[in-house]
Amino acid sequence: MTYLSYKINYAMMSSRGDDIVPKDTFKNLNEDKKQRIFNAAIQEFSTNSFSDASINQIIKTAGIPRGSFYQYFNDKEDLYLYMIEEISNEKKKLIPERVLNPDADFFETFIQKTKDSLELGNAKPEYTKIGMLMQMDNSEFIAKFRTASIEKYRKQLKHNKECGLIRQEVNTDIVLDMLFSYTLEEFFKSGFNENEYLKRVIDAINIIKEGIKNK
Repeated sequence: MTYLSYKINYAMMSSRGDDIVPKDTFKNLNEDKKQRIFNAAIQEFSTNSFSDASINQIIKTAGIPRGSFYQYFNDKEDLYLYMIEEISNEKKKLIPERVLNPDADFFETFIQKTKDSLELGNAKPEYTKIGMLMQMDNSEFIAKFRTASIEKYRKQLKHNKECGLIRQEVNTDIVLDMLFSYTLEEFFKSGFNENEYLKRVIDAINIIKEGIKNK
């Protein structure tokens, strides 16, 4: 779920570099039609992984011709990026945006982002499903998305090392892999019990933090 915590730059993700996502033809649609397409994307991507999601099903649910879809988006990737952007915008309305202090404790930031994700999931359960399916998808696009998503975590962890909060020899990528793998596993093991999940995640984070911090 923490993969939904950061806004992703379109140019970073698009295979076309700096192409506009979505196209101007989509931006010129009335709000009702935009919402229908967004809702159809949410329904499909919260039910199926990105790899398994069907454009045919999305256009059927949205009630638009197939040709119109490609007037609005280049492909499924662009629709996915648009959807994540809209989720990010909605998250800002539901949860007060917190400015990430690069000097802050990395683990405290991770815990806060986890809490934010849980709060968003309570308000919009389908967004949690999208986040979970994202973590289990092995497609090249989603792998690239995950890499882009955790870049700010990686930078802050490295900065904590430079500030002396964490030992220099600690492998940043291994720490991140441990955290994301554990949070995913515990989310399912907890039976979607928010309090139990958060308690176990905080306990695990404290153990990892104790093991890698400067004494």
